[in-house]
Amino acid sequence: MRSGHRLGELRGPLPGHRLGRRFGWLWGAYGTSALGTWLAFGAFPLIAVQVLHAGPAEVAALASVGAAVGAVVAVPLGPWVEFRRKRPVLIATDLVRCAALLTIPAAFACGVLTFLQLLLVSVVVAAADITFRAASGAYLKTLLPAEDLLVANARFESTTWTTTIIGPPLGGLAIGLLGPVATVVADAVSYLLSALGLRAMGGHEPPAKRREATRMRAGDLVDGWRYILADPTLRPLFFNTALFNGLVMATQPLLTVLMLGRLGFAPWQYGLAFAAPAIGGLLGSRLARPLVTRFGQHRILTGSGVLRATWPVGLAFLGPGTGGLLLVMGVELGLIFCCGVFNPVYATYRLERTATDRVARTLSAWAVTTKASTALLTAVWGVLGGLLGPRTAIGLAGVLLLATPLLLPRRAVARLSEPGPGPELEPGPGPGPGPGSRSEPGSGQETRPEPEPERPPNRGRRPR
Repeated sequence: MRSGHRLGELRGPLPGHRLGRRFGWLWGAYGTSALGTWLAFGAFPLIAVQVLHAGPAEVAALASVGAAVGAVVAVPLGPWVEFRRKRPVLIATDLVRCAALLTIPAAFACGVLTFLQLLLVSVVVAAADITFRAASGAYLKTLLPAEDLLVANARFESTTWTTTIIGPPLGGLAIGLLGPVATVVADAVSYLLSALGLRAMGGHEPPAKRREATRMRAGDLVDGWRYILADPTLRPLFFNTALFNGLVMATQPLLTVLMLGRLGFAPWQYGLAFAAPAIGGLLGSRLARPLVTRFGQHRILTGSGVLRATWPVGLAFLGPGTGGLLLVMGVELGLIFCCGVFNPVYATYRLERTATDRVARTLSAWAVTTKASTALLTAVWGVLGGLLGPRTAIGLAGVLLLATPLLLPRRAVARLSEPGPGPELEPGPGPGPGPGSRSEPGSGQETRPEPEPERPPNRGRRPR
């Protein structure tokens, strides 16, 4: 046996192995909501501009302030979720997002839609998204045995990139024919269908561990961060992903200004430059499991983590014309392929290193930090772009990204030794102890959906 391999890395199910009926419902629910997200990609900014005649500052606030405030609102929800059954929380957050989104077409039809309402809906959706990610990661860990987690996360990652490829073109067509409000309706319906799919899973989920105190204490709010910072392997990975995601997404507005403004690319060329390379994410996610089986989890985690940091600096050399378009597509293809490999391995590694009774708090803290750091770095790079120019600011972010691999875990560690999934799991149809049958949002995604693992950065697109 090759050194560094663990038995759990070699045992997992073969390609095509079914993880059970309940996982199938979970996977289908995730795919439905992910497709709805991508159909509605860009709908809020379009509504703000075309319907409410908002300016650039308001559109920027819609993107950054909504996510940042939503992250703050979600802080107490992580500890709350930890001591609740997870599937009802997942269903509830889907229904909350559905109801919040449906207020937009209702207000539009009545002629009372306002920018403040758009902002409030974006806050509610962002907070519900973080709560969903926290609950779904904890639920996935109890639904499947440890050796199946990488296969499950790879399937979610493949679904993310598949919907990324087909969703925006279909959504753009729908917006052209019916307007942006119609795609918001489609997104809301996708959440409703996701909730129905989660409800149809059936099965019994054991009660969550009871908390000692009847009321939430102030210290409970930071339990997730305490757990991450105390773990010598989660801590560097936490800082790595927060910094990497933040720097990649912070350059998106500058790249938009550079391509559509100074370099004169047409909107269709801009869309093509970031849509076509999503195929790399689909390919990378399909290769994650075979690569881990052959080379070991830690080697693939660090190798793909290093490689993904080498691509963005190339955008500093972007020029006009066909050559510039091919450069962007090549850089994005390489970046997204590496993220497609990294993300399911990283999501699995994080679940393996987190105690079952801490998963919800840990994932909530992780998602809150990622959203907050992205909002902060986006604001900082907006200022740098104004002072130094967009190309220089993009290059500076690329140089800083080259240092992010220093924050990756430096040695392989064994997963935590814990009891397997509880008695609520029914036997799977395949060999071994597979259970019966998500996301990120996340990290998933969105942006770009953990069981949404943390979604990979994809320019201008972030699944919920």
